[in-house]
Amino acid sequence: MKILLIGEYSNVHATLAEGLRAIGHEVTVVSNGDFWKNYPRDIDVSRPTGKLGGLRLMAKLCALLPRLRGYDVVQLINPMFFELKAERMFFFYNYLRKHNKKVFLSAFGMDYYWVHECMERKPLRYSDFNFGNELRTDEAAITEQRDWLGTTKERLNKTIAEDCDGIITGLYEYQVCYEPNFPDKTRFIPFPIKMPESNRVEEPHDKLNLFIGISKKRSAYKGTDIMLKAAEAIAERYPQQVVLQVANGIPFAQYERMLNASDVILDQLYSYTPAMNALLAMSKGMIVVGGGEPENYEILGEEELRPIVNVAPNYDSVFHELEQLVLKPERIAELKRQSVEYVRRHHDYIKVAKEYEAFYNEKSQKA
Repeated sequence: MKILLIGEYSNVHATLAEGLRAIGHEVTVVSNGDFWKNYPRDIDVSRPTGKLGGLRLMAKLCALLPRLRGYDVVQLINPMFFELKAERMFFFYNYLRKHNKKVFLSAFGMDYYWVHECMERKPLRYSDFNFGNELRTDEAAITEQRDWLGTTKERLNKTIAEDCDGIITGLYEYQVCYEPNFPDKTRFIPFPIKMPESNRVEEPHDKLNLFIGISKKRSAYKGTDIMLKAAEAIAERYPQQVVLQVANGIPFAQYERMLNASDVILDQLYSYTPAMNALLAMSKGMIVVGGGEPENYEILGEEELRPIVNVAPNYDSVFHELEQLVLKPERIAELKRQSVEYVRRHHDYIKVAKEYEAFYNEKSQKA
């Protein structure tokens, strides 16, 4: 198949492209590299800086359109797949729809259905937008609500979701938000990870190396502010046993170098599941402290492995679980081994690419 992947979130499309190429497909990735993370792509569509950035990007995309036609499959990373205002996106979606065979929408992150379902139906015990029946009121949550509810973004998301051939969810959380609305076209497929040649499972541990990545604008929203405080407290209480590294707004290559020196990554306090950053760390033999709820294992059909140190969305839980790793170092080797096996079993990029291939073919046969 000839496949066009548009947009990028945390290296999902770049990794998926590698897997699809490995099983014989022709793949083109068009993206902005996920902003400062600068992931690989075949065609760069980063928005130029300055007041005229939008117009300059529009001109670039219009010139690019002839190269974005004639594909068997087009997959969009999000309803907002280019860095343009929502009202501009209808034109590009309609063009892609008209000039290609099948179009698929990814449910990998922030969009209308994620916001709306978590606020209204509340399928999750906690999320970016609710704690039980109580809605979150932090600034980032309110901003996303205003951005997606009752706006052109909502209309765009609904239009694409209703019109496209298939919707692919990357996490349990997104599956429970989309599947009830689109049961006939929604498919959960795990995120793809390319397994590294080596990992840190067998290395000795004089000190426990903790790692956390911070995004200042989204720290409270994602809970990294709470996780950082807990990690700092652990490092202060056990200075001879713990080292803490903090990454703040750095390019992916530098981020990965820091990550590679770590034993434990703290990631996504309000998540049920590990996403791309956590999965990458697990593939390298690192322990994730974050989202590992029972539903995560159930949707994968995993009955044996339990590598993720699951935490409740509060400071005390994070502190307790980190302290247990310090006080019971004999657990570390086994958790690391399970982490690697978990990613190999469920997220290997070739295995995942074949699941995408099967879904593409299934929807193509229903033409």
